[in-house]
Amino acid sequence: MSTTTSETSARAHPPTAGATLPAQIPGNRPTAGLPFTRLVHVELRKMLDTRAGRWLLIAIAVVIAGTLTILFVQDGGEHPFSEYLQATTMPMAILLPVVGILAVTSEWSQRTALVTFTLEARRSRVAWAKVTASLLVGVVAVAFSFALGTAAHAAAIGLRGATGDWELAGTVWLGAAGYVLLGLLNGIAFGMLLRNTPAAIVLYFVLPTAWSALGALWSGAEKAGRWLDMNRTMEPLFTGDLSGEQWAQLGTSVAAWVALPLAVGMWLITRVEVK
Repeated sequence: MSTTTSETSARAHPPTAGATLPAQIPGNRPTAGLPFTRLVHVELRKMLDTRAGRWLLIAIAVVIAGTLTILFVQDGGEHPFSEYLQATTMPMAILLPVVGILAVTSEWSQRTALVTFTLEARRSRVAWAKVTASLLVGVVAVAFSFALGTAAHAAAIGLRGATGDWELAGTVWLGAAGYVLLGLLNGIAFGMLLRNTPAAIVLYFVLPTAWSALGALWSGAEKAGRWLDMNRTMEPLFTGDLSGEQWAQLGTSVAAWVALPLAVGMWLITRVEVK
């Protein structure tokens, strides 16, 4: 009743010409967008506070602890430090990219992209915040895995009487970290390209297996795999000494499976309709 009365009164007494209407929302208008650091912080919260992300990181820690326990028990722990380092980085290189995939695809699978892009309309900044947050998690995870490998080798020496073998070039450390982080970027690229969790995870795990099977059946695919199969081109990183051809092969595979999907995925995120 009151609503009808107010509408009738508004039609009967329209605002006079030149009259100023009051502002709909009082207060000062914001002059700047959300800081990038805040976007990164939000993406970190999404990765670590969700049940899937938290349990995936716990699973990675459990797998690494299991592999180190096997090395600690087997042969009296008599293994060089390089094997302990590889035992921590290989499981992480396999499973950590799934964290990167979930960091991107969960926004679309759980239908929260509309809320996110309403609060921050510049989608490219949100996408880069996801990349930055994933790399920060990857760097911390790599440092933690290195610490676990060092502690396990020291425990084998002190508790099992193993012979210490700490000889490891600094380039091997960098190569192992690069192996993990490149795989993480590969997962992020697939996530941005497909924006679907099951499809991105299946493609990430099935593609290397399919490539290996095709290479076993067709020599042409085997030759191309030397330049395009990231699993093969990243293997020399653990040696810490890559030749010029190996660097070229690594750069070609990274451009094909990381840079290109990441660029296309970024473009699609800024263009695709959010539902």
